[in-house]
Amino acid sequence: MFALEPGSTGPALRAWAQRLPSRPRGIVLMSPHWMTRRPTVTTGERPATWHDFGGFPPALYALTYPAPGNPALAQQVLDALAAAGIGAQADGERPFDHGAWVPLMHLFPAADVPLVQVSLPQAPAEAVYAIGRALARLADQGVLLVGSGSMTHNLREFFSGAAADVGYVNTFARFVEDAVRRADTDALLHWADHAPQALRAHPTDEHFLPLFFALGAARWGERPLQTEWLSREVVGGLLAMDAFALQPAGTAV
Repeated sequence: MFALEPGSTGPALRAWAQRLPSRPRGIVLMSPHWMTRRPTVTTGERPATWHDFGGFPPALYALTYPAPGNPALAQQVLDALAAAGIGAQADGERPFDHGAWVPLMHLFPAADVPLVQVSLPQAPAEAVYAIGRALARLADQGVLLVGSGSMTHNLREFFSGAAADVGYVNTFARFVEDAVRRADTDALLHWADHAPQALRAHPTDEHFLPLFFALGAARWGERPLQTEWLSREVVGGLLAMDAFALQPAGTAV
């Protein structure tokens, strides 16, 4: 519902995108809604908008995000992964899932920035970080690399009508924020062991792992970074909508 109910996070994303010194030449995004055994890259020229969900208001299914694909950028992604020893494959038919197009509707509502998706492999955080790290040079070439997910994602609690528990949600989210800012690699790579109520925040890990794609793309832990937290919104007292940007220290954005 984030597409129709932007809350405070949607405007925060839009405001950040408007401050960029130039429009990205492309976006490479990892979504929790495309999981594969082997990393896979979209190579289609005009992927469709996929409404990969059910039981929501009709207005949500009327939305489209007609961003173009970019086969040339997709090939750069495939080549960079291969150079890093990460075997990946191409998918020319995959549509854009809602983990991609919903947040991008707020970042770039005109849908005029080409988009390439990279699948989330069934692998630990270190492997997801390595995928982002392999693509880090693209950021120097005008490409925006995005990890799309959710800071907390216990939908069973959310849809069961469980009482709001902002305290637990904020405790988990602020643990992650602190670890990101301090570049505490042990705390984050082993988050299930260290983060407070980690398994309550994420009964399954697919909505958390794209964080490590973004961290790898920023070369987090290897160089000084400028970290800007864009949103700490909590929806329904249970779903943390944290969004943040990582850039090299001294970047004027």
